[in-house]
Amino acid sequence: MTKKIIAVAGATGAQGGGLVRSILADPNGEFAVRAITRDPDSPKARALAAAGAEVVAADIADRAAVARAFDGAYGAYCVTFFWNHFSPDQERAEAHALADAAKQAGVQHVVWSTLEDSRRFVKLEDARMPTLMGKYKVPHFDVKGEADDYFRGTGVPTTCLLTSFYWDNLMHFGMGRRTGPDGKLYFALPMGTRPLPGIAADDIGRCAHGLFKRGSEFAGRTVGIAGEHLTGAQMAAGLTRALGREVLHQDVPFDVYRSLGFPGAEDLGNMFQFNHDFSADFCRARSVEFTRSINPQLQSFADWLAVHGRAIPIT
Repeated sequence: MTKKIIAVAGATGAQGGGLVRSILADPNGEFAVRAITRDPDSPKARALAAAGAEVVAADIADRAAVARAFDGAYGAYCVTFFWNHFSPDQERAEAHALADAAKQAGVQHVVWSTLEDSRRFVKLEDARMPTLMGKYKVPHFDVKGEADDYFRGTGVPTTCLLTSFYWDNLMHFGMGRRTGPDGKLYFALPMGTRPLPGIAADDIGRCAHGLFKRGSEFAGRTVGIAGEHLTGAQMAAGLTRALGREVLHQDVPFDVYRSLGFPGAEDLGNMFQFNHDFSADFCRARSVEFTRSINPQLQSFADWLAVHGRAIPIT
C-alpha cells in the first residue's frame, strides 16, 4: 500500500517535531512523513532522517520552495515561529506563503497551527493593555488568527488548530521555578487566579496526527486542544509533588511583566493578560475531552512533569 504523505513545516521545532515522531511511531499507519526544515544538515534534521523521515530543505517564507516541498503530499502541517524574528510582517508573509504553496501543490488537507486574534476581544482603543506596534494587542496571536481567513480563502480544506501554552516553555523561556530571597522555590508568572489551558508540545503533534487520521471530518473547522486547564497555584502544586519540595506560585502584575525589558516582554505580558481576562472563552475553545478523543496518549501536567520536571532550571 502506498502511504499518503504528510508534509510538516517546522519539522525540527516543538510542534512539527512532535508530529513527525508521532507518524514515525505508527509504522503500520496510513501516512509517511516529509520533514521540512531550513537546514537538513542540522543535528535535529539528521536525527529525523535516521528515524525514517524524508527530510527536505525549504525556507517557509519562500512560496516556490515550499510548494516544491509540498508536491505530492496529501496533507500539510503549517506552523510559523514568531520568536525567530519578532516581526508580524514576517509572520504574515510566512503564513501566506504556506497557504499559497498548499494550494499550488494541490494539498488535500492542511492543519494550520493558530491562535486567537485578540483584537476580536480587545479593541485597539481599549486601555486595559497597551497597543503594540500601532495595530496589535498580542502580535504573535493576532497575525496567526488573522491568517485563518487567508488559509480558508485558498479553497484548500483547512483545519485551524488552536494550540495552548505549552509546558515545555518552563524549560526554555525563563518561565520556570526560581529561588526567592527566603530560600523558597517560586513559580512566577502573570496568571492571576484563573486557569490557563496548557499542553505538552509533543501532544500538539499527536493531536495533528489524530486530525489527519480523521480525514475530512474536521476540514473547514476550528478546533482547540489542551492537556489541562490549570491555575498558577495548581501548577505550583504539581511542581511541588514532582520535585518533593514546596513550590509556590508568585503572581506577577501584568504591567510589571511587560516592563521586564527582555525581547517580547510586552507581547507576552499582553498575552497573559488576554488569557486571564478572557479565560472562560479561552478554556471553552480548548476541550480536554475533545483533545483526548483525537490523541488518546494525551499527557496531564503530572505526566509531563514526571519526565521533564527536573529539567526545569532553577535561577
